[in-house]
Amino acid sequence: MHAVNFFCHAPDAKRVCVIGDFNDWDLTATPMRHAPDGRWQASLELPHGHHRYLFLVDGEPTLDPHSYGTVRNEKNEKFSLLAVS
Repeated sequence: MHAVNFFCHAPDAKRVCVIGDFNDWDLTATPMRHAPDGRWQASLELPHGHHRYLFLVDGEPTLDPHSYGTVRNEKNEKFSLLAVS
């Protein structure tokens, strides 16, 4: 397992979560904490490998502009990609 920090810049958001294959896309599993600079942050322990995820900003799925890359699923939906090693 490796410590991974997620950051999302959403200064006007009321609620931000990170959802992904590592938390079964659970909308409530990983709420992020709001920092005074407008960023939201969450830390997770993730296993080695590639992980798909999104930020949920006030209910809107949002790609991470600082992710390792993006991938598409079988429905052609885009997800942020994270490589943990």
